[in-house]
Amino acid sequence: MRSLDIPQDPHLLVGLATGDDAGVYKISEDLALIQTIDFITPVVDDPFLFGQIAAANALSDVYAMGGEPLMAMNVVCFPTCKLEMEVLEKILAGGLGKVKETGALLVGGHSVDDLELKYGLAVTGAIHPQEVVTNAGARPGDLLFLTKPLGLGIVATAIKGGLASPAVAEEAGSAMASLNREASRQMRKRGVHACTDVTGFGLVGHGLEMAKASGVTLEIELERLPIIEGVLEYSSMGLIPAMAYENQESFRSYVDYVRDPGELEILLYDPQTSGGLLIALPSDKAQGFPWPCIGRVVKGDGRFRVV
Repeated sequence: MRSLDIPQDPHLLVGLATGDDAGVYKISEDLALIQTIDFITPVVDDPFLFGQIAAANALSDVYAMGGEPLMAMNVVCFPTCKLEMEVLEKILAGGLGKVKETGALLVGGHSVDDLELKYGLAVTGAIHPQEVVTNAGARPGDLLFLTKPLGLGIVATAIKGGLASPAVAEEAGSAMASLNREASRQMRKRGVHACTDVTGFGLVGHGLEMAKASGVTLEIELERLPIIEGVLEYSSMGLIPAMAYENQESFRSYVDYVRDPGELEILLYDPQTSGGLLIALPSDKAQGFPWPCIGRVVKGDGRFRVV
């Protein structure tokens, strides 16, 4: 992306500079549009649930920016040579249900015949230009919150291997299909300083984006991390997605370990599908925020610290 000569525009409030979750374009003094797109390969066997998860995953980018979804368009790659159209109908029905849940409108989409199934959404959202939330505003003294448990990538790997228990698979599926809408609304009421959603680069990768963009260090307390029950058993069995190791290789040099994380370390790098929001709230306004507090923002230079 750095080699592209991308024009600058004063109306572009959020572009490529900070690696944020979506782009934001100012339309008027009281309206800006949020634009994002995301699509994924299946992480569960149930096509309806997969549609829900993929849609929630794409919609999360708008919520991470503090906005509300307005419109969505389906993005579909479907192997007609391998799967019945009934499968696609269930996927689209699951996605539509999530779009309706947000109050947004599904207005069309695009599909191609592909050898590998993929589904997601292109989403347009709205926000006041002065209320845009980015990953670049975290300040020393802020408290950090995470709105969904870690371990979703490991559980998805266990599901693909047929080794996940029904209870764990149900918990993970429910978490991935849930919207980050209420967390987004609650953080705005509390004067949120920064936010990003935790997806493929894991907690460390997306946390580092926030730390670098904000010029701070994120300090995470291991005991406070929300974790899907049973996930450590699967990781001990080697049911770890390859991207977790890739994330570890890419980001570990930016992580300071005050203590040995032991078996919890891989969860810091586990790629999440439709993961939670990582939210930096001012400490004096964070009381009663109904999601786990996992650490704090401290002075630093774009690093991640585990204590």
